[in-house]
Amino acid sequence: MALAIGDAFGAPYEGGILERTLWALIGTHKGKRRWTDDTQMSVDVIESLVECGHVDQEDLASRFAGSYRWSRGYGPGTGRILKRIRQGERWETAARSVFLDGSFGNGGAMRAPAVGLFFACDNEGSTAVAANDVAAVTHAHPLAREGAVLVALATALALNDENATGIIQTLIAWAKSPEYAVRLRRADSWLADGDDVSPSDVAAELGNGTAAVESCVTAVYIALAFIKRPFDELLAFSFQLRGDVDTIAAMASAIWGAARGLSELPEARLELLEERDRLMALASSLVETADNRLKKSLQRARC
Repeated sequence: MALAIGDAFGAPYEGGILERTLWALIGTHKGKRRWTDDTQMSVDVIESLVECGHVDQEDLASRFAGSYRWSRGYGPGTGRILKRIRQGERWETAARSVFLDGSFGNGGAMRAPAVGLFFACDNEGSTAVAANDVAAVTHAHPLAREGAVLVALATALALNDENATGIIQTLIAWAKSPEYAVRLRRADSWLADGDDVSPSDVAAELGNGTAAVESCVTAVYIALAFIKRPFDELLAFSFQLRGDVDTIAAMASAIWGAARGLSELPEARLELLEERDRLMALASSLVETADNRLKKSLQRARC
């Protein structure tokens, strides 16, 4: 639910004047805030995990392609990939059809919180593998997949009550590329100092773009910097970043929500959220399926 709020309320601040003007025209429906591809692809992931009980890339590819609508604000590269899958192309080849090494955008990371929640009771390695596999369906580039792993792990750790320092240190240990390691260490230093950092400084040093490496650590930092503060303060900060506001706000909100819980989300924003009841039901199904999966795992371990 937190992810959808960050997405829907961040979308009007997204991009330049053309993007903001377009969303001003299509961003509401019957008085409710519409969400974008961030939430739609997260919904696809949740539905797949609930039905399959594990990461099934074929099922994910089918759901992603079937749900694609340009009006949800999909990136052009992802849109082209999903259209090819819809036309019958294998996801493995479609994912590299637009960019030879695969997309390095944050589309894989924006849906990673759902993976982190589902696999939160697994070890970090299992969570990382799952996040990598979910991202790879459309975002094959190593930096895109690494960003998804970091966001999923941050969400799982937040759900398991790990503190901000512990979360960032774990992510530093998991970082494989210097692009992420440098940004994570910078975020760690800011969190350790405890000083307020301006949105412009965060955008300049961690990034605010659509590339995974320019948004994933940004989202993690915002979530952890505001983890003890009201949700609306996190949103206000995210809106000031400019750039890829909806996706950064969605990821940051999801991590914050994992730590604080549904009861801490502002009811006024939930009330304005498109398809709130559907999203609530999906969230409940995700939790129930994850719990049942854990119980079965414990039963097998006792045998």
